[in-house]
Amino acid sequence: MTSSNERELIKAVIQVYFDSMYESDPSKVHEVFHPNAKITGYMGGRLAEMSVQEFADFVAAQPPGAVSGLLAYLEIVDLALAGNTAVAQVRDDYLGSRFFDSLSFLKVDDQWLIYNKLFHVEGAAP
Repeated sequence: MTSSNERELIKAVIQVYFDSMYESDPSKVHEVFHPNAKITGYMGGRLAEMSVQEFADFVAAQPPGAVSGLLAYLEIVDLALAGNTAVAQVRDDYLGSRFFDSLSFLKVDDQWLIYNKLFHVEGAAP
């Protein structure tokens, strides 16, 4: 596959990742994250570290974005591809906040999966 095709596949994974949160769908979390992935960042000044299952449970416990009246916002800021690895920086709105996420990807059995998520809360969503 060409680099362009691989980028499109990764972008599709990013969209499912965002949809998992916006729709409060834990099955989509499991679809796009490697089972050993970690989700880490600071919320409210405190370090948050989650496994994929903990993140899926967290997502499931939130009201869907549309129900909350939140607009869907996702921006892919940067995407770098190197062989069977990639890193994407994305900005998204979730739970009334604007997040800046760094997502590391691995291609496993011809499928791109998020292996690590580092997040930063930039502030309130506009």
